[in-house]
Order: sequence, then structure tokens, then C-alpha cells
Amino acid sequence: MSDILVVEDEAIIRTALKRLLERHHYQVEEAGSVSEAVERHDLDRFKLIISDLRLPGEPGTELIRRAPNTPVLIMTSYASLRSAVDSMKLGAVDYIAKPFDHDEMVETVQRIIAAGDQRKQQSGATPTPEPAPKATTASTDGGGQDMGIIGACDAMQTLFKRIRKVAPTDSTVLIQGESGTGKELVARAMHEQSQRAKAPLISVNCAAIPETLIESELFGHEKGSFTGATSNRTGLVEAADGGTLFLDEIGELPLEAQARLLRVLQEGEIRRVGSVQSHKVDVRLVAATHRDLKTMARQGLFREDLYYRLNVIELRLPPLRERGRDVMLIAEALLQRAARNMNMEGLHFSRDAERAILAYSWPGNVRELENAIERSAILCDHEEITADLLGIELDAEIERASEAANALQTMQNEVTPGQEPAEDLSLEDYFQHFVLEHQDHMTETQLAHKLGISRKCLWERRQRLGIPRKKTAST
Repeated sequence: MSDILVVEDEAIIRTALKRLLERHHYQVEEAGSVSEAVERHDLDRFKLIISDLRLPGEPGTELIRRAPNTPVLIMTSYASLRSAVDSMKLGAVDYIAKPFDHDEMVETVQRIIAAGDQRKQQSGATPTPEPAPKATTASTDGGGQDMGIIGACDAMQTLFKRIRKVAPTDSTVLIQGESGTGKELVARAMHEQSQRAKAPLISVNCAAIPETLIESELFGHEKGSFTGATSNRTGLVEAADGGTLFLDEIGELPLEAQARLLRVLQEGEIRRVGSVQSHKVDVRLVAATHRDLKTMARQGLFREDLYYRLNVIELRLPPLRERGRDVMLIAEALLQRAARNMNMEGLHFSRDAERAILAYSWPGNVRELENAIERSAILCDHEEITADLLGIELDAEIERASEAANALQTMQNEVTPGQEPAEDLSLEDYFQHFVLEHQDHMTETQLAHKLGISRKCLWERRQRLGIPRKKTAST
């Protein structure tokens, strides 16, 4: 059992958080203020303190000073998010916005406690056994044990080697991979193996911040610089000073913000919105995207100079369908986690379920696999998980893939008089040929169905191969 102290003045939130953590087998104590926490509890005996930022009397950040040997996770509302970032400079291990997502809260708690146990092991202490982290970060692989990432296939082993080489440097890194493949896990592994590991890792999803606010969020602003700017705000880039800034979905960053980011990379300087003065920052940038930035740069949708600044080191994270039996390693870890959370012992996959998991292409990658296993664990009546409980359209998937493969074979066999057979035609060549030939009279849904892929995958491949969508085509 883990000891966690929750410090929150609102009883409803405090009780809800306690119940959430207890469902995941943590032992939780409560307090309504910093003074109550200090009076009633020995703060050093806890593995984690979760505290609201704004409390009656002293702020939650005071616990960082009162409990120097215990990690403090700060909770804050979106309106005071910058204050939470400032609290990380004071020593908070991380922050989470309210109202928080339950899965995000549990993931964060598991990660912080697991990191603390690892430090204790390295120093010779024996930690109390913990629930395993979320299966996407479990470590049952053959080369990523120290990174908390599953992966035994050749592509993942190559990725692990590159992470170990790149992590100790300050080089900018661009992580490429489809949605749901675990790009943030790679960024976190690089930070934790770098010389900046004791400094903050600030993660930003560029697609989740409104375009009108993103410059202020990233670079901060001065009081009065725009309507509603009632005080000075520290930006996320500045908050990452001395540490690592992870920009997820950087392809969604507006061009104006791209220009500011370019200055950070070129000059190591930042200027807040509304300010006339710049000041130095020391930030290691790791960016991630599922989009083809090079094609976007050619189309004028992404700054070309920024692309080349970002693409110093490129790491490619393979989709689940290209990782062979890794899918079963991840599935087993996910099933163990689901069984533990629901107090169900002995859950296992039937042979037909294993075959289905290995045969399916998982267009949503690990995220889709996790949802399928959680659903099957909830619906099962016995210890054995069968294929039908997974809820994946395996027959349709195989049929579409077979149809696409047959079409490719047919095309390869078609020989124009005077030409050699197209023996080396790749799937990407076929994709490009098929889309250009049929997009004028087929909808995007029909194209995706014939190719055996999802509409989202069709769009992503268009972006990667530079095939614009016909504006006159109906969808």
C-alpha cells in the first residue's frame, strides 16, 4: 500500500479524490489546509502529497518547504495554471488542472510514486510494492526497462538505443508517429535519462490550446497587453527553464507562434506578449507530431526554417500493426492492470482472442487496444476473455485488407505494352495511384473502405505523401 496525503479545502473534491485513489489500492489520508496537514500528520512518511494550490491560510506550495523529502503534486484550476507552473520552480514534482480527468490523475500518481521507488532502489532502500503503472508504460520488454516502455521488436530496440544516445545531449528532437503510439512516453524517457532530469518537464498539447491564447500560454504576457490581461503571466517556455519543453502536436502551432518559437531555438531568448524586453532561457525542446511537417512546409502551412531547426534528431515511433508480438506484450500488461483495478484474479485471453489481437491492425494503436481490453474485462462473465468481447470488427478488417492487397496484386500484374512489369510497386505507390485515379468519383469514406484503412489514416497518408484532397470532391 502507498500512503498519499490529499490536502484540499473542498470536502466534495477531497472525498472524491480519496475514493478514486482507494479504488486503485492506495491508502489515503486527508487534510483541509496546510496547518491541519502539519499538525495531524508526519509529512515525511507519505510517498506523495496531492495539494490544491489555493488553500485557506497558507498556499499548497508551502508543503514543498514543509515536506522536502516528499514529492508534492499541485492541483489548480485552469485560470491559475500559470501559478501552478511557477510552483514547479519552487520544487513541486508536477501539476494537474481541475477538474481533473480520473485516468490522468491515476496515471500521474502512478508515475510519480514509481519514480520515487526507482530512486530508493538505486540508493539501496527497499520500496513497498506498488500497483504497476498503466500498461502503456509498463516495463516487460527486452530493452526499454529503464524507460518504462514496452517493446521487444527490432524497431523498438533501435528506438531505445537512439534514445540512450540522444537523451544526454541538448539536441532538439522531433518524434514522429501516429496518434496513440506513445510519443509522450518517449519524450518523458528522454527527459528522465538526461542531465535535466531534476528540472521540470513541461508538456504542452498544441492542439488543445485555443489559437487566440497559445502565444500567451507558451511565452507569457505583460499586464495590459490585451483585454483580460490583468497581471503578468509566466509562459510555459519560461517555466521549463533549465529543463525540457515537450510540444505535442506541434504541427497545429499557428504561424505567429512558430516565429516566436524559432527565436527561442536560434537565440535562446524569450519575449512575453506585450513586452519590449527579451531575456535568456535554457530549454531543451522535444517536439512530436503525427503530421508530415516537410510536406506542410512545402505547402506554406509550417515554417520551413522552423522545421529544419526542429529536425536535428528524428525519432520514429512505429505503429502497433508494425510491431509484431509486441501487441500481445502490451495486451497482457493492460489485462493485468484491468484485473487489478476490478479485483478480478485469473483473467486471461482465449486462443481466439489472441489470434484476433494479432490479426487486427489497431488503427488507434495502444489507445484503441487499451479501450478494447478494458471493455472486455468489464463485460466478461468468466476468467477467459474471448474474441467477441474485444468488440473489434476483425472480419471486416481482414476483408478490407485482403481487398487492398488483391487490388495491389492486380495492378502489379497490369503491364502496359512496351513496359516492364511493376514488380517493385510498393503499397505507398499503389495508395498514391489509387487515390489520384479514383478521388474524382469516390468519397473519402469510399476511398478509405476500398484501401482497407480509416478516414483518419487516409487523411494522414495524404499529408505524408503530399496528395491534396480535391476541394470539389464530396465527402
